[in-house]
Amino acid sequence: MTDKLTVSVLGTGIMGAAMARNLAKAGHSVRAWNRSRDKAEPLAADGVYIAENPADAVEGADVVLTMLYDGPAALDVMRQAAPALRPGTAWVQSTTAGLLAIADLAAFAHEHELVFYDAPVLGTRQPAEAGQLLVIAAGPSVHRDEVTPVLDAVGARTVWTGEDGAAGSATRLKLVANSWVIATTAAAGEVLALAQALGVDPQSFFDAIGGGPLDMPYLRAKSALILNEQLSPAQFAVATAAKDARLIVEAGEQNGVRLDVAAASADRLERAAAQGHADEDMAAAYFASFDSGEKPSA
Repeated sequence: MTDKLTVSVLGTGIMGAAMARNLAKAGHSVRAWNRSRDKAEPLAADGVYIAENPADAVEGADVVLTMLYDGPAALDVMRQAAPALRPGTAWVQSTTAGLLAIADLAAFAHEHELVFYDAPVLGTRQPAEAGQLLVIAAGPSVHRDEVTPVLDAVGARTVWTGEDGAAGSATRLKLVANSWVIATTAAAGEVLALAQALGVDPQSFFDAIGGGPLDMPYLRAKSALILNEQLSPAQFAVATAAKDARLIVEAGEQNGVRLDVAAASADRLERAAAQGHADEDMAAAYFASFDSGEKPSA
């Protein structure tokens, strides 16, 4: 098996486009498709073939990588690709799909004799562009040599969680990790909103916690996006974070756990999206603290 592969990338949003570029940079032959073709077209400058439809994209692929909005979207696109899928093709499914959808995707893979890898990634725009994502993956070890060059091209490290992609162990870990990311981002936004309301200089808060156990780089990074008005282009968009928050809440409900913080975070993100911040970085949930959807004037 050569380590130079033909890889189909279905979905070229923030993450998918970066993954396609890094795959091409690694020397793989990349065929990409996106529902909105204009988002895929810039990849042509990187030597990526822009496909007309999903079936065209997967023609002759050794590995198919999906990075779409959610589980139903991934299933719909793979159904469109089905006529050109070859039995035995490896499918690296990186969409954050949730527990219920993973079962449907794995069933599709079984029906079409695909080798299924549940492989969501942890990271945002910058690590994606740098090929420094954390890949969380589950799938049969006997075929891992076929997908390792792909995972190595898009990520700095791969954490394997099991042999059976259909069991969803990788997706479970991704949901746990995202629950922390979303809760922390929501808390950062509320801290800044409260500081604004009380007339507290945010820097005095950072000075107070600096160097102690309450301080963290992620808090400062997300706060800086808000304070410096750098919410576009998004590292991880409000609308996508809201979708993931709902998947986390649903996963808790399915397993007898009430996740109040995740539910409240989903509400905040959805409110921010409705206020016009859907395509901004998820830190823009900050604006959900204000009825106007805008930062009050000093």
